Amino acid sequence: MVQQQESRTASYTTLAAGPDFRHEIDIKRSRFITVLRRASNEDSARGLVAGLRREFHDARHHCSAFVLGADREIQRSNDDGEPSGTAGIPMLEAIIKRETTPGHADLSDVSAVVVRYFGGILLGAGGLVRAYSESVSAALERAPLVQRRRLRICEASVPHAAAGRLENDLRAAGFVMAETSYGARHTVLRLAIPDGQADIAAASERVLSLTAGKAALMPGGTEWVDVPLP
Repeated sequence: MVQQQESRTASYTTLAAGPDFRHEIDIKRSRFITVLRRASNEDSARGLVAGLRREFHDARHHCSAFVLGADREIQRSNDDGEPSGTAGIPMLEAIIKRETTPGHADLSDVSAVVVRYFGGILLGAGGLVRAYSESVSAALERAPLVQRRRLRICEASVPHAAAGRLENDLRAAGFVMAETSYGARHTVLRLAIPDGQADIAAASERVLSLTAGKAALMPGGTEWVDVPLP
């Protein structure tokens, strides 16, 4: 996806692409079902709440929190009937304070909903804060995460017969590959490279070397690309 508005940061951590992630814990006979969604906008984040209200229509609470944007500029939470400050804010803080590497918290584009089925035992304000925070933290501990980086997309056009081997060689050399496109006679390989002259020059030299000077690397725009966590 092409970044529409430049952000201050060039990377952050988010959920891996895929279906919503679910995790459940029981605390004093109350069920806390946490559902996490990777969300790029508020409609998607709020859509998770709406969908779970339909699915778990008999649950007492559907509390929510979400953090959006590379700079985490959008942050929202909702207690959904729990005492003020005992559900949504603890959930939000669990997302914001989640360390993705030691001493570094940068999780974003995450929507979290905790569905609670009351078990008959009152937890008190402090107990609710701990329960909702723990529910989200436990889910994030188990959910698959990726690093999302703003990278320069560079293209190399090569004959179809040479594309597979070149792509394998570039991957083996540690390059991140973006989506490949195919023309009538050529395959266009797209490399996602850190946005610096030295990195682009090094990639260009590698492509020239691997193709015996037959393919040139053409820099393009920047895009947000998922890469494995370091």
